[in-house]
Amino acid sequence: MSAEMMNTKELAAYLGINDKQVYALIKAGRIPGTRITGKWVFPKKLIDEWIGETARAGLKQAREKSRTVEGAILASGSNDPVLDVLLTALRRSHPDFYFFCANTGSTEGLKALGAGHTDVAWTHLLDPETGSYNIPFIPKFIPGAKAVLVHLFRREIGIVTAPGNPKKIRSFEDLSASGVLFVNRQAGSGTRLLLESELRKRRIPPAAIAGYEREVHTHVEVGLSILSGEADAGLASVAVSRLMGLHFIPVTREHFDMALGQTTYFHRGIQALVDILRSPGFRERFEKLGGYGFEDSGKILHSTL
Repeated sequence: MSAEMMNTKELAAYLGINDKQVYALIKAGRIPGTRITGKWVFPKKLIDEWIGETARAGLKQAREKSRTVEGAILASGSNDPVLDVLLTALRRSHPDFYFFCANTGSTEGLKALGAGHTDVAWTHLLDPETGSYNIPFIPKFIPGAKAVLVHLFRREIGIVTAPGNPKKIRSFEDLSASGVLFVNRQAGSGTRLLLESELRKRRIPPAAIAGYEREVHTHVEVGLSILSGEADAGLASVAVSRLMGLHFIPVTREHFDMALGQTTYFHRGIQALVDILRSPGFRERFEKLGGYGFEDSGKILHSTL
């Protein structure tokens, strides 16, 4: 079937569900599709739009629910093991602060912040034209708002493969080699935009990479796909590679930042979060792991206050 259209089996694989769940969505009228000659077909473009709309609706509902918990903060966007440990440390030291997180990818996180659906956006978006991270996207996704961009940490991103690198992958060019199956991140994620930029520089067409259309939503899912043998390579953080024992080919050292509104910036929970991030004890845990830098953690990189 055309890459622009999917049948029920292809859609089930694309969404990571089974055929019965697809038919349940059709019956409930919750998914875009049409019946042609007795068979259901689904335009990929409409499915991608439906996924984005569903994610935004979920964020809005989560925000409304979070407001029933005093002092709660809703965060969305990218992910990293540092955030998990950071939020656990915050909860341990300040049990009265609540963070609710949604892994939507950097672009959707910033869009949600601009739309007022979230309080914080975790982001690591590279602007290919300037070579800078995140700052160029603030006026684009949060126009006219009083926004603050706070640096959290730097981290290494690279190509991850199975232990021992059995397919002998050394560069982006090797991703299009015969017999190599790739696992991608979702459209709009910082890692996906980095990949697209690197492929453009090398004039490698995405269609030349087997598995390019297969998407997952976190670095951990990339690692699990490789460990399970479902893929041979993907892009992920150095932390995931070391925690899972994967082979790592460094690509770049990126900025992972936090975008938020003026009022949220002065929230005691945010200030406590930054204090923990700056603490020597917290930093040492990840500096020992390697691939992370906390030199400028907490620094305001951009402000429209």
